[in-house]
Amino acid sequence: MRLMELTRPRVGLFVTCLVDLFRPSVGFATVKLLEEAGCVVEVPESQTCCGQPAFNSGDRKDTADIARAVIKAFSPYDYVVAPSGSCAGMIKAHYPELFATGSPDRAAADALAAKTYELVSFLVRVMKQEKVAARFDGSATYHDSCSGLRELGVKAEPRKLLRTVEGLDLVEMEDAEVCCGFGGTFCVKYPDISNVMVAKKTKKIAATGADLLLAGDLGCLMNMAGKLKREGSTLKARHVAEILAGDTATPPIAEGE
Repeated sequence: MRLMELTRPRVGLFVTCLVDLFRPSVGFATVKLLEEAGCVVEVPESQTCCGQPAFNSGDRKDTADIARAVIKAFSPYDYVVAPSGSCAGMIKAHYPELFATGSPDRAAADALAAKTYELVSFLVRVMKQEKVAARFDGSATYHDSCSGLRELGVKAEPRKLLRTVEGLDLVEMEDAEVCCGFGGTFCVKYPDISNVMVAKKTKKIAATGADLLLAGDLGCLMNMAGKLKREGSTLKARHVAEILAGDTATPPIAEGE
């Protein structure tokens, strides 16, 4: 058994704050998907927030301290995987920016960035997964979250695996790539602008006629699901990992929070 595990990639799961606090089912779905893909999955207990709120607020000193802690926690693993383009993007695109070129911290940040992936892109790009063994009877539309799309280039991968979910009809929405208005701290700093943006997004979602809204970032999903609920919509929202893992027992986002 130990010899077999040595031949399988050892993955450190970066859980993310929102998954930990609001939607643990996404974490369990992520573990299931990774293990089914052939990975040995571990969840470092010392992991913390990726530091993005501090980074977005201009607090580089505290962000660098957080980054050092994350780098240390995940240094033993072959790969680091997060069910979030936002957190994965923070580690992969922005951790190296925090440290001077040529410094030991920069070398460590570069090393972590090189092995960090968003969940679905990891399954498709690294593990070469072609399909999933899941079923969902209904239609769904997919929102491209900003960080996953623009920082990591995640676009085709979730659609590729979703099309293999038995019974699922994937319906593309107009302006799927347009921001939902969440933007981490943006929705707190500029709530009126954020509300206008999410209202435009929910109209596009509703126009698809889909039963379900999917995305790869929980923050975006909570923002859109909350707006849909306030508008009286019956359309439900789930993280893409839950559908790919076959989890439809957990209540949809917003309804179950």
